[in-house]
Order: sequence, then C-alpha cells, then structure tokens
Amino acid sequence: MVKNLLKTALGRLRIVAFIEGCSYLLLGFTMILKYKYAMPQPNYIVGLAHGILFVLYVVLLLQVSYLNRWNLVKVFGAFLASLVPFGTFYADKALFRK
Repeated sequence: MVKNLLKTALGRLRIVAFIEGCSYLLLGFTMILKYKYAMPQPNYIVGLAHGILFVLYVVLLLQVSYLNRWNLVKVFGAFLASLVPFGTFYADKALFRK
C-alpha cells in the first residue's frame, strides 16, 4: 500500500502528514523529558526532525494544491491542521482522501 502512495504527490503528502503528526505527538512527550527530568537531548533530536518534516509538509501541500487546483480554503485548512495536535490525522481523513 505504501508503495502505491509514493507514486503520487498526494500520496507522498499523506505519508509525510502522518509522520509529521507522529513527530508532533512525540515532541510533546520529549518536552516532559526535557523539563521534568532535565533530559534535553531527546527534545532536540525530535524537535529537529519535526521541524524538517513540517517544512516538507508545507512544500508538499503547496505542490499538491497546485497540481490538484485546490481552493485557498482547503489549502488553509490543511495548513492549520499541521499546527494542531492530531490535526494532520484529521486532514488525511477529511481533506487528502479522494
């Protein structure tokens, strides 16, 4: 199934959205490690990965919105979904599936 998703820009966006959403949730866990247990290294690593995934998500979102001629409301909704925990999972179900 993943092999089929990699063939299209929308499929790649869906994969990156899922991984970015997971990294966002993991970042919340590493914040606890950083501030409660004085372990900043996991937060640094996950934060760096999350930042890269976020930028990749935005680039893929722009690409998919251009290729599929999405209106600005849909693009803005997909962008806002990336700012909310569990938002990319919702966007995958509500916006990214055909």
